[in-house]
Amino acid sequence: MSHDRLPQTWTPVCTLDDIVPNTGVCALVNGGQVAVFHVADGEGGVYAIDNFDPGSRAAVLSRGLIGSLGERIVVASPIYKHHFDLRTGECLEAPENSVSAYPVRVESGKVWVAA
Repeated sequence: MSHDRLPQTWTPVCTLDDIVPNTGVCALVNGGQVAVFHVADGEGGVYAIDNFDPGSRAAVLSRGLIGSLGERIVVASPIYKHHFDLRTGECLEAPENSVSAYPVRVESGKVWVAA
């Protein structure tokens, strides 16, 4: 069975207006902490990755700084400054510390995360 056919549980986390552009918030989704980011990139990008930074062993990614490295939209962990790709969860400096990325959608101004 292919992964994209698995049923997804969508959880409403907040309104898009609750997230200041170019910042993130932490949300509890299915019992786990997820960092949800609103990137003011002209496309209205909203992304979700695990909030837990494996490098520092702390739940801090939602407080990181958003930027870009080449074509990648990333968040820099506030502790060791490792960059995580918001689309894939890949840790650029230490791929073994990559995190999960989650589908996100915005409907009627509300942000939903599937995890």
